[in-house]
Amino acid sequence: MAVPPTLGAEPVPEEDIPYTQFACIGTGFSAIALGATLSRWYGLTSVIFFDRASDLGGTWTVNQYPGAACDVPSALYSFSFASNPSWTRILPAGKEIKEYLRSVAETYNLTPKMVFNTSVEKAEWLEHAQRWRLTLRNTTTDRTHHHECQFLYAAPGHFSKPRPLDVPGVETFKGEVIHSARWRDDVPLDGKKVIVFGNGCTAAQLVPQIAPRTQHLTQIIRSRHWIMPPVDAVVPLSVRRILQYTPGMLALQRFIIFVLAEIDFAAFETGKKWWRARRQAKAERYMRATAPEKYLPLLIPDWEYGCKRRVFDSGYLQALHRDNITLTEEKAVEVVEGGVRMESGQVVDADVIVLANGFQMNELLGEIEVVGRGGKTLKEHWAEFGGVEAYNLVAVNGFPNLFFPLGPNAATGHTSTVMTIENAVNYSLRVIKPLLEGRAGVAEVKREAEEAYVKEIHQELDKMVWATGGCNSWYKMESGATGTKKGWNGMTYPWWSGHYWWRCLFPVWKDWEYSGKASKSTIVKEEEL
Repeated sequence: MAVPPTLGAEPVPEEDIPYTQFACIGTGFSAIALGATLSRWYGLTSVIFFDRASDLGGTWTVNQYPGAACDVPSALYSFSFASNPSWTRILPAGKEIKEYLRSVAETYNLTPKMVFNTSVEKAEWLEHAQRWRLTLRNTTTDRTHHHECQFLYAAPGHFSKPRPLDVPGVETFKGEVIHSARWRDDVPLDGKKVIVFGNGCTAAQLVPQIAPRTQHLTQIIRSRHWIMPPVDAVVPLSVRRILQYTPGMLALQRFIIFVLAEIDFAAFETGKKWWRARRQAKAERYMRATAPEKYLPLLIPDWEYGCKRRVFDSGYLQALHRDNITLTEEKAVEVVEGGVRMESGQVVDADVIVLANGFQMNELLGEIEVVGRGGKTLKEHWAEFGGVEAYNLVAVNGFPNLFFPLGPNAATGHTSTVMTIENAVNYSLRVIKPLLEGRAGVAEVKREAEEAYVKEIHQELDKMVWATGGCNSWYKMESGATGTKKGWNGMTYPWWSGHYWWRCLFPVWKDWEYSGKASKSTIVKEEEL
C-alpha cells in the first residue's frame, strides 16, 4: 500500500500523489467492515482510512458523554464474522463497543492503515484516470495534501455533526456550553447549576448520570418520547463462558435476538396499528408507574408509538424524582450571561449548558464537496431528487466507484444498523467483483434504476408510521433545507431487515453499467486466503 505523505506537507506533484485501490472516509463500524471483508473475501489490503477524529470508533469516539451506550443488544450490535462472547452487558457501553471495534481492526491489521486528525475536504472523480482524488486537510496544522483511489467508500456516520442550539445569545453566556457529542471531562459539574437541552435517547442516558453531581439540573424539553422499560442487565460470567465454549451458542443467541427485533418492525407498518397499540400501551403503563405524576403531561406523547425512535429507560424516569431536577417544556427564548431566559421572562440560572439536542441529519457528507462526472456535485444530484437518496442505499448515478456503507435510508428504528452495514459492504463488493477480476475499470448504477428505486422506497415510506404517526422526528427533513423537500425521509428503511439482506445477496446486474479500462486482477484466490 502506498504510504501517504507526511500530514501537513505541501501538496505534492500529481505524479507523486499516493494511491490505494480503496479509500474510506471514517474509521467506525462501516470502515472496519469494509477493511475486514476485503481481507476475508478477496485477500485485498490496498486500503486506507481517513478520519477527522484522533482515534478509531466513529460514533463511539464522537459520543463519549456519561452514560453513552447502545440501545441494541450487543449480540446483534456486532459483526456476524466477529462474534464476541465477552460482552459484559446486554446493552453495551460506548467504551466497550470501542474496545470491540479496536479488537476487530487489529485482527485484520487495519489500524496501520488509518490516518487520523485528517478531514476530507473534497472528493473529485478524475474521468481520464478512472480514479477518485481526495483533498485532505490536517486538522492540526491546517495543511493539505491529496490521495487517489479506484474505489471510494463514504462512511462519515450519521451521528457525528452536532446540531447547534437554535436559541439566540449563546455567545453571551459566561459559563461553559458543551454538546453531548463533544463532551469535555474538564468541565466541572459538581455543585454546579446545569441546564440540559433535549430529551431523546442521549438525554435519557445522560441526565441520570450527571444529576447526582449537580446542585440543580433543569432539563428543557421540546418534544416527547415513548419510553420503554429497561432491557439492559449485566451478563453473568457463567453465561459468557457458555457462549464462549458451547459450539453454536453465539450464533443461536444472535439469531434469537434478530427474530425478536424483527417482530417489533410490525409497529412501523400502517396496517399493523393493533401491534403498535400494544407496544404503546406497554410504554404508557411503564411511564405512569415510574415517572413523577407531575411530569406525566410533559412526558407522554400524543403521537403513535414508532413515529419516533423509542427510548429504553436507563434510569431516567426514576431520576426525575430527585429534588434537584426540574423538567420544563417552557420555550427558551434567549441565552444570557448567567443562564437562559424563558418565554415567561424568568431567567434560569446556569453555570453549564449541555446540549443533548441531537445531530444534523439528512445531510450525508454535508461538509465534503463530492464532484462526479461532468463536474456535477453530489448536492446538485440530490437536489434533483428532492433529498438524499441512493440506489439500494449504496450508490448514485454519475458518481462511479463510490459507495455508501451506511447511506441514505439505511437507519432502522428496531434493530442493528451493523447488519445493514455488513449487507451494504457485501453488496458493493459483489458489484465490483468484475472490476477486481480485470473485466472493467468502472461500475456505475444506471440513472433509470436509481430513479425507479427511489420512487419505490418513498412510496413505501409514505405508508409507514414515520409519515402517518403525527410526529416530527429526525427521520424527516422538516426545515425545508436548500435542495431538500420538506418532509423528505432520507433516513429510514421501509422494509424488514431480511428484505435488504436478500436484495444484497443477489444484485440486479442489469441495473449496473460496467465500462472503462480494465485493471490487472488483484483478487487473491480463495484457496490462498
